[in-house]
Amino acid sequence: MTELSNLIADLVAINSVNPDLVPGGAGESDIADFIAAWGRGAGLEVHVQEAAPKRPNIILIARGGGGGKSLMLNAHTDTVGVSDMDAPFQPAINDGRLYGRGAYDMKSGLAACMLALKAARTMNLRGDVMLSAVVDEEYGSIGSEALLADWERWPADAVLIAEPTELDISIAHRGFVWVDIETHGVAAHGSRPQLGVDAIAKMGKVLVALEAHDRALRADPTHELLGGGSLHASLISGGEELSMIPAHCQLQVERRTIPGETQSSVESEINDILAEIAAADPDFKAQAKATFARSPYSIDASHPLVQQLRSIGETKLGGEVKLVGSSWWMDSALFGDAGIPTVVLGPAGAGAHAIEEWVDLASVERCREIYIDLIANFCR
Repeated sequence: MTELSNLIADLVAINSVNPDLVPGGAGESDIADFIAAWGRGAGLEVHVQEAAPKRPNIILIARGGGGGKSLMLNAHTDTVGVSDMDAPFQPAINDGRLYGRGAYDMKSGLAACMLALKAARTMNLRGDVMLSAVVDEEYGSIGSEALLADWERWPADAVLIAEPTELDISIAHRGFVWVDIETHGVAAHGSRPQLGVDAIAKMGKVLVALEAHDRALRADPTHELLGGGSLHASLISGGEELSMIPAHCQLQVERRTIPGETQSSVESEINDILAEIAAADPDFKAQAKATFARSPYSIDASHPLVQQLRSIGETKLGGEVKLVGSSWWMDSALFGDAGIPTVVLGPAGAGAHAIEEWVDLASVERCREIYIDLIANFCR
């Protein structure tokens, strides 16, 4: 085994299941201790930041001589759960693949970043090189939020996130808005329907209208890499008992957004749908309110950071490196909201959040090489 595969295996062997996703999950303390100890052994500056009790971010720094641009590599230390997995924390290598929970998402990218930072110490750079190993990306992103709240301690001119991208460069991803919709009816005994208004039946009109809206969104691909937005009904509840006409019904929906769409614009479009239904039905009463949102992200393909990384990637890989959009949300949006240019490039593999998870070790080695060359060019 190589230094890189050994390091990935060591990280995978540490249970770091997110406790907010899985009650009783081990959390990130043990893996944070490992990264901190490794960083000290590698001669790096080590900072421990408590994002929440017993949930520490670890920031490793290779200091430059001064006067150069600074770069932060970023990876998360938490994983999803391990239900139905056999030996999730016993990494195994077979045919160039390393198996285990977190191997792909994203301890392999973390390992490549760690070794790139170790290499940076010997490169006589002017700028600082940092690695933020953050907690909780799989649930609430409290790690990256805490990191950004204390940004003056480790300011960076740009960020590279090592999430798996199959060695492509992700320059855009969708965001999301969660919206609660409530319809109001009039409660009555089921034997006296003339006295009641069925809030659940009224919600049926909302569901039909939202389905049509989703079709229209996906039929209008306005973003070159991400297409259009989307919307789906997630959870529904209402009623009190079988013999009563229900006075209330609640629907929770998720609206996936593309750059240019905001929490406010989503809330407005759904309220417009409700107003259109109400105009045709005097008994229809409903309201909608956004409860949580994460921004979409994009960085221009012509941005110098993107072009620099692409050139390095194509040199290392001997072929085209694609600029892609990702359908899922990532912490890159938090850095983008803070005005920090951010790109995402990581290894190939499969099984994120699945029963069988693996990473292609050769692709992780290519990532390590690309990160080192980006550091050399960006922080010189």
